[in-house]
Amino acid sequence: MQIICSPKNQMDHVLSKINIIEENFFAVSSYWGSLTSSLKKADSIRAMSPGVPVSDINWAWNERPLVKDDIESIAEIKEYYKKMNLRFWWWVYPAGKSPETSRLLQDAGFRLFAKVPCMAADLNNTLSDDRPVSHIKVLPVLNKSDLVIWKDVSFDGFEMPFRVREQYGAFISSFNMGAESPQKLFIAYLNEKAAATSLLFTNKSTAGIYYVSTLPAYRNKGCGLTITRAAMRAAREFGFKEVILQATPMGARVYLRAGFKEYCQAEIYKL
Repeated sequence: MQIICSPKNQMDHVLSKINIIEENFFAVSSYWGSLTSSLKKADSIRAMSPGVPVSDINWAWNERPLVKDDIESIAEIKEYYKKMNLRFWWWVYPAGKSPETSRLLQDAGFRLFAKVPCMAADLNNTLSDDRPVSHIKVLPVLNKSDLVIWKDVSFDGFEMPFRVREQYGAFISSFNMGAESPQKLFIAYLNEKAAATSLLFTNKSTAGIYYVSTLPAYRNKGCGLTITRAAMRAAREFGFKEVILQATPMGARVYLRAGFKEYCQAEIYKL
C-alpha cells in the first residue's frame, strides 16, 4: 500500500526542519560569541565577532521580523562593529523575514548580498550505504596539537587572507577540547596528509555541521564528502536523528551527494 503524505503533513515536516536549522545556527553563533566575550544583544537582534577582520565570520542576526521600534537597535549593532573596525554579515532566516525587515535593513544602508541554501539530512537513511574510502582517513581533534593542524587546514582551505592568520588562530585556540564541549572537530587525511576539516556543533535536540573546508590541492578527490560524512556519523553516534548545515556554492553538490536536502534559504545583507 502506498502512503501519500497530505500537504499539511508535508508543510509540518518542512517547518520542523526549518526550526531545527534556525535553532542550531542561533545557538552556534551565540556560542562562538561567548568564546570571545563578543556576544551582543539588542532586543531580538544578536551580534558576535570572533575577532577576525573577515566579514563572513562576523555575524549579526534577528530572531524575529524587525519592526520600526528596532531602528535604534540596528544602529547600535552597526556602531558595535564600527568601533571594532570590522565588516560583517547580517543573516536573516525565515523566522526573521518580512517585507518590513528588508525595508528597515535597506534604510539602514544594507543591501541583499546572497541567499544561502540551508539543508538537513536524515541520518538513518543517508548513512545506510556509507562506506570508508581506503586512501582517506578521518581522525577527531583530541588535543591542542591536533587543533593547530585543524586551524591551519581550515584557514588555507577557506583561502583567508594571510593578514588575518593571527586573529583566526587566536579564535580557534579558544575552542574547548574537553568532553563536555558542544563542538567536535575532525581532520581528513588524504594519503597521510591533512587535507580537510569539519566541525559538529550540538545543542539540545539539534546538531549542525560547520567549517567544512578542503585545501585547494586536494579538492575533487572525495575529501569534502568524506569529512562531511564523518561529522554526520558522529552526530548519529550522539543520538541525533538529523543534522543541518548551510551550503556554499562550492559545497552544495557535495552535500546533495551526502544526502542533504534544501529546506529554506537564509538571506545575507551587508553594508
